[in-house]
Amino acid sequence: MTKERIKVVVCGDDVLGVGKTSLIACLVKDQYIPNLQDVLPPVTIPRDFSSSPYSPKNTVLVDTTNFDLSNLHGELKSADVIWLVYSDHESYDRIALYWMMMFRSLGVNLPVIVCKNKCDDYLTLKDSIDSSEAMMQNPFAEDTRIEDEEFIPILREFKEVETCIITSAKMKFNVNQAFYLCQRAITHPVAPLFDARVGELKPLTVLALKRIFLLSDIDQDGFLNDDEISNLQKRSFGKSIDKNELNSIKKALADLSAPSQEYGNFTLYVPGKGITKDGFLVLNKIYSEKGRHETTWGILRAFHYTDSLSINDKVLYPKIDIPDTASVELSPVGYRFLVELFITFDKDNDGGLNDQELNFLFKSTPGLPKLWLETNFPFSTVINSQAFVTLQGWLAQWTMTTFLDYKTTTEYLVYLGFEKDARLALQITKSRRQRRRNGKLYRAPVFDRKVFNCFVIGKAKGGKSSLLESFLGRSFSETYAPTIKPRIAVNSLELKGSKQYYLILQEFGEQEPAIIENSAKMKECDVLCLMYDSSDPESFSRLFSLINEHAHLQELPMIFVASKADLDKQQQRCYVQPDDFTDQLLIDHPLHVSSAWPSSLNELFIKIAEAALEPAKNTPGLSPDVRKEDVDYWQYALLATSAVGFVSLFTFMAVKLTKGMRNGS
Repeated sequence: MTKERIKVVVCGDDVLGVGKTSLIACLVKDQYIPNLQDVLPPVTIPRDFSSSPYSPKNTVLVDTTNFDLSNLHGELKSADVIWLVYSDHESYDRIALYWMMMFRSLGVNLPVIVCKNKCDDYLTLKDSIDSSEAMMQNPFAEDTRIEDEEFIPILREFKEVETCIITSAKMKFNVNQAFYLCQRAITHPVAPLFDARVGELKPLTVLALKRIFLLSDIDQDGFLNDDEISNLQKRSFGKSIDKNELNSIKKALADLSAPSQEYGNFTLYVPGKGITKDGFLVLNKIYSEKGRHETTWGILRAFHYTDSLSINDKVLYPKIDIPDTASVELSPVGYRFLVELFITFDKDNDGGLNDQELNFLFKSTPGLPKLWLETNFPFSTVINSQAFVTLQGWLAQWTMTTFLDYKTTTEYLVYLGFEKDARLALQITKSRRQRRRNGKLYRAPVFDRKVFNCFVIGKAKGGKSSLLESFLGRSFSETYAPTIKPRIAVNSLELKGSKQYYLILQEFGEQEPAIIENSAKMKECDVLCLMYDSSDPESFSRLFSLINEHAHLQELPMIFVASKADLDKQQQRCYVQPDDFTDQLLIDHPLHVSSAWPSSLNELFIKIAEAALEPAKNTPGLSPDVRKEDVDYWQYALLATSAVGFVSLFTFMAVKLTKGMRNGS
């Protein structure tokens, strides 16, 4: 990305008078200045001097003399790029025999821009134009730099030499361009992109360009049509591509893939369809071969690639200030993008993403998120009869991901082609508010959250796994499989008033004791679902012990659930029976549910969501008066919100009606 400061060290033979000091003076003063001092002091050139939008904030030009080798060596070791100047045959020979050998002996591995100065006669051959400006304004235009045959041996022998250029300080010929090339060697380095020894794009470049092709192929047909190329051009360079230039590119690719040509075995362009992936790679290879690699960098930068060909961490993981006890949810912008993504990759329009579609969707990413693999996706959410994730399950999975680890969401949004700032796909809820009554802390009602986290706790064989399966709409299985690793289930839930919420149910298997003891982890829980088997007399005592042993659990809203209610109810072998214990805690009696009674399960899920919205109703130790006060406040706030919405709607309709009457008159 853009560097704050670049140091350019200008070298050349003093005895032979190659004109390096004159080049610096001409660049700074925009005119030729004769009779200069031997060495100029360092000059700092601010960004607005250059027409390139990729230039650094400041570029420092350091003039040198080879009469003071100690100082010269010191400057070279702290340089970013070397501007090496020669002017005649003798100074040309010293490039290979003296200067390049010196750089290597110092262990300086920097890009070198070789400049043949005092080429005044070239102006009689051709008018000069500022190629840097032309290339930045029109990245697909032909390169207009004049080249010299004597550059070829230098370029072949020394890989450090980035490029060569002909200049004249006296005639102000290509001076700005030479300076731009020095900047470009740092801001758009060719080394990471292209291996000049074998004449091929480097593997990481190929991977990056393939990903960009995939993301730019909006209709996913394997070709970049005219509209898709235009969109890519706008994203990369801020302007549309000229139709004639596009046609010339397509013609050039078609000619290159003719049977007798270099790429005769490849299909680079198909008339009526567009440029292929191979064509896109060849096009960028040609740019590098011609020294036009800033065009490729313009494309790579638009997709947030750094000099190391990795995506910028600041884009993948933008800094987000999340207050303590607040949560992160998807915004409408985020949901819209994910819906469009699902529809685009559901090629057979069956409402589910099969394995092939899913693999293709994640082709531009490192693969399925680690969190998804850990939670056994797609079985952590809603799937169809063929075990393909549905749109409902897809959105639920991303909702869970954002809630539990929003950094994964921002990372993958970028990988998947979200063009805006990834933070726009998120929204931050307010911190949980706490209230205190009679020395008892409890959570205030919730108004701005749509996602709730429920921990399902209880003895083995208590029905926790069946509860998670039922929540995802799956039928009950008689086969018992103990839960070893944590399990998760996420789905949407509709409450009264057609309000949609998302519920995340988690059970922890063998990690349950450690989770319960971790008070910080338990604060992430919105509701505790304490489950026991009503047909097993030994089941409830586990919950009784947990509540008494861990005081921090009583700070959370909780719901007791008696599972397997279709079986014979057993007296629990415990100091106190479930109904009596919940009376002591001042919360509702256990809700009796069964996988054979779908309505009872639906009632439970609704109750969990309502407990998250109105924590006081289900927090142990609160008197009925406190609960009523909180419920009344919650209902009043909802009524006020509805009233505001009604007033807004009424105002909107009144304005529309007024405008209509005015237009009618």
